[in-house]
Amino acid sequence: MRREDLADSDCGIAQSLGVIGDWQSLLIVREAAAGVTRFEGFARELGLSRRALAERLSQLVEHDVLVKVPYSEHPPRHDYRLTAAGEGLLPVLLALQEWGTRFVQGDGEVSGALGGGDLARARALEGGRVPDISLSAHDGSTVQLVDPDRWTVLFFFPGAYAPGTHGYPPRWGEVPGTAGCTLECVTYGRRHAALDAAGARVLGVSTQHLEQQAAFAAHAELPYLLASDQDGLAASALRLPVFRAGGADRLKRVTLLVDPLGVVRHVQAPVTDPAQSVDDMLEVVRCLAAGA
Repeated sequence: MRREDLADSDCGIAQSLGVIGDWQSLLIVREAAAGVTRFEGFARELGLSRRALAERLSQLVEHDVLVKVPYSEHPPRHDYRLTAAGEGLLPVLLALQEWGTRFVQGDGEVSGALGGGDLARARALEGGRVPDISLSAHDGSTVQLVDPDRWTVLFFFPGAYAPGTHGYPPRWGEVPGTAGCTLECVTYGRRHAALDAAGARVLGVSTQHLEQQAAFAAHAELPYLLASDQDGLAASALRLPVFRAGGADRLKRVTLLVDPLGVVRHVQAPVTDPAQSVDDMLEVVRCLAAGA
């Protein structure tokens, strides 16, 4: 399906579908967000025929969703990378993921707790690689999800707010899985020195605005960085479990231990006791980092 095939020229939804074409093209965008760049990689992950894949890649390049970047002259070979327009589709991926988990796999109720497909998906991250992603941190710096010199305790959480900032959405406390963000963040602060001595840095990630994270980090006197995934770069790349509350996508609670090569060596999911999970992760860091 081509964009010009759609008569509804004033409808952004119709015109967007004219570019994407079909569900297979959207899955190509999903894999590109996860760090797949080469033809063989897309073919392996999606199981499409070479002809079908080539047609869809060509259409996505034509409409500036992907850009071809040469990596070999003889024979000519290209990487396919997301453009700014392609990254603009990441919220669509998150919306589909949340909708599928909530309404197709679930009972339609909002929940920040892991279960079923999203729990299996989170646990399946162990052994995989974290893509090369940069996020903005609460102190104004840019931070990578992988540190080539240290292990990284990468914990994703729904959101934590400083008192008086009116950050929590209405009825937040009634959503399963949302309680414990402040406790988790503060406990990581208390164990920060021990984790650092064991060879790991701590990085907390939520979809909050940077100013909200900065206010909370100052209030809680956190000795580590919080990073904002407001645009869904990390959530889309790792296919992290999400839920929607207060008009925004929120990350469900998952913690990854990532080695200096970017390999996920341990996954905590579900995290039902936020404080105890920090002590558990400290023991895992001591064990794995010492044996590396």
